[in-house]
Amino acid sequence: MDKKEAIKNYKQTIQPMGIYQIKNNRNGKLFIGSAKNLSGKLNSHRFQLKNGLHPIKDMQKEFNEVGEEGFSFEILDYLKPKDDLKRDYTEELKLLEDMWMEKLQPFNEKGYNKPTIR
Repeated sequence: MDKKEAIKNYKQTIQPMGIYQIKNNRNGKLFIGSAKNLSGKLNSHRFQLKNGLHPIKDMQKEFNEVGEEGFSFEILDYLKPKDDLKRDYTEELKLLEDMWMEKLQPFNEKGYNKPTIR
């Protein structure tokens, strides 16, 4: 298999998608998110935190104080893909994320997420 074919195969492969959490193990605060590419999204969060670039300032501040060993990055739930490669999973991911937000309530003193009004 040549490089072009390998890239094409990768693009046609649905990456694991679902719900993740970033947890401050020292104080228990959580950030809950969803992603169509879980490993890519978690890697992005790690990179931003390690380099002082994360947009959630409270989480960045606490990460700077306790270091990477004080945080855990976990997958909470997977969304199983259908056979259709062109299907958009945005709404399904949002519903699954809303369920986890309701269950864990990662707001205010319990987390880094901002409460949403619906």
